[in-house]
Amino acid sequence: MINQLDLTQQLAQILIQRHWKIALAESCTGGLVSARLTELAGSSEWFERGYVTYSNQAKIDCLGVPNATLERFGAVSEEVARSMVQGAQKNAGVQVAIAITGIAGPTGGSPEKPVGTVCFGWAIDEKWICKTAHFIGDRQAVREEACDYALSELLALLQ
Repeated sequence: MINQLDLTQQLAQILIQRHWKIALAESCTGGLVSARLTELAGSSEWFERGYVTYSNQAKIDCLGVPNATLERFGAVSEEVARSMVQGAQKNAGVQVAIAITGIAGPTGGSPEKPVGTVCFGWAIDEKWICKTAHFIGDRQAVREEACDYALSELLALLQ
């Protein structure tokens, strides 16, 4: 498995080569992905901004997620992840964006959406991809695994 610094450096290199910038829309990870990316010196060249939209109201206000989508599918859904990533990409004026919304636990899960359920959205130019993953572990483990997954999947999509 690739180490975190190598992953961040590879993403940075691709974004720099393409003259692209990235934005993040994070809910359950609370800015963890943004922090990981900005740990790299020089990240201001390719990192535009991050939105930590923990509440539903923040998702509506900052990213334009329709309230009807939240009510129909719930905050932890691919439909909301798609709206989040589209809003982040549009509002930040970037070519690349990631959105993450999930249930890190230890509470908040249900039989349909157990703790560890995380929905992701990736935007690359005018293409949007959404996936749901399930992680096992305590709150911090779920958040860290979600961060690693979001960045690893982005790298694969960009390559």
